[in-house]
Amino acid sequence: MPEEAEVVSTEISGDDRSTLLLTRVAGGSQDAFSQLYDLYAPRVFGLVQRILVDRAQAEEVTQEIFLEIWQTATRFAPNKGGARGWILTMAHRRAVDRVRASQAGRDRDVRIGIRDQKVDYDSVSEDVELKLESERVDRALQTLSDIQRQAISLAYHGGLSQAEVAERLGVPLGTVKTRIRDGMIKLREELGVAL
Repeated sequence: MPEEAEVVSTEISGDDRSTLLLTRVAGGSQDAFSQLYDLYAPRVFGLVQRILVDRAQAEEVTQEIFLEIWQTATRFAPNKGGARGWILTMAHRRAVDRVRASQAGRDRDVRIGIRDQKVDYDSVSEDVELKLESERVDRALQTLSDIQRQAISLAYHGGLSQAEVAERLGVPLGTVKTRIRDGMIKLREELGVAL
């Protein structure tokens, strides 16, 4: 049986009329929803557009708000406040959420853009610098005693701990620590850097 159109009298005060309409919307009245839409669409749209500025987005968010009103009208509690406040608070929150989502999207795009931006560099120059530095370190290593060079090579190039170097070489741990320490001091002097 089709729903009978019941127009809520315009003689009822604004918020009382809104509350009555919203209560009827909670009961599933499409007619009450239509009247509520006619009553609040301009206010909601104006509020949303002031926050979003972009007219197309404001129209989209306004539509989402009225869909949410239709879907959540049963949550409206007239004893906790008026319908106008409930609707306009919902509109404000939705608009602010859209601004935050847009900003988060822009921030993400910037981060991705920076991450994906290819930095031009001269790979030949970089390769030459690495080769020269490697040769310099090799020359400095040659100034060490054989036992210092062996301990440092196992520790730094072989990735062994000092205890593992001691085990591999068959010498006490204290001896390995001394060899590595003395070798590093000599390398620092040779390279002229803080190691």
